[in-house]
Amino acid sequence: MIDRGPISNFIVEHYKHFNAASLVDAAIAYESQLDAGNKMMVTLAGAMSTAELGKSLAEMIRQDKVHIITCTGANLEEDVFNLVAHNHYKRIPNYRDLSPAEEKDLLDNHYNRVTDTCIPEAEAMRAIEKHLYNAWKNADKNGERFFPHEFFYKILLSGELTEKYQIDPKDSWLLAAAEKNIPIIVPGWEDSTCGNFFASYCIENDLKPSTVKSGIEYMMFLAKWYQQNTLDNGVGFFQIGGGIAGDFPICVVPMLHQDLELNDVPMWSYFCQISDSTTSYGSYSGAVPNEKITWGKLLPETPKFVIESDATIVAPLIFAYVLRW
Repeated sequence: MIDRGPISNFIVEHYKHFNAASLVDAAIAYESQLDAGNKMMVTLAGAMSTAELGKSLAEMIRQDKVHIITCTGANLEEDVFNLVAHNHYKRIPNYRDLSPAEEKDLLDNHYNRVTDTCIPEAEAMRAIEKHLYNAWKNADKNGERFFPHEFFYKILLSGELTEKYQIDPKDSWLLAAAEKNIPIIVPGWEDSTCGNFFASYCIENDLKPSTVKSGIEYMMFLAKWYQQNTLDNGVGFFQIGGGIAGDFPICVVPMLHQDLELNDVPMWSYFCQISDSTTSYGSYSGAVPNEKITWGKLLPETPKFVIESDATIVAPLIFAYVLRW
């Protein structure tokens, strides 16, 4: 019998019905995927890095329970923002009560609000901009090109940020990913603060747009990675939130089948989505998993789970179960 910690035992004992039961079922099936030798992709939408998901996700990466990540540009950068500027963040528990004038006051004081948490522009965004600019400039001068996440890996692994850490580095999921050198897919990276920084330098003709590799190149990379990692086993899909972080990578399978006509490539071996989105008005993020069967992404027999709840609550509990905490 597997020895589990108090968190795992609690959810198994008390989470018996509805979304709670789906959470337990999804966690058990996640672990079964790993036991079968399958790999797992985790996708991050929303503001999971600012929600400090790294406190559990980083250990999942270190223990080889996550093998590839797809995330928004915001989640990529905000984990590093938190790493170097945590002490300067401002939490606003009563954010629902803020007036427009109070919101403007936060802006005037260079705080950008994400629900109940304000990210400090100078200590977080502008501080990281300097390091990224140097990495972009060096690559630009040398005629080199890298993916967005690779530039972050460079500044993390160089040690140049170490003295600026304001949290325990073991709680940074991006640092854990860099140390394991797992692939990260960042579709639509331009839609991020650092993406905006890069665009501004390109507009000023200081950098070339081609220095940072594109989303099409990310899809090409993912197609190759998926084929290589499904030769003997499967790859599961654990989706936190919706949007491009989930929509982009799951499409690699129908692309391989329908566009490249590679019929021997298996579909995703597991699917779980944590979301509060609904299917009203054609919401793809709220679509039930069976709809993905019609698009050639999942098989009828694929283990499928939807947990309609807050990912900041659900994801750490599932990770705790898989980590046997």
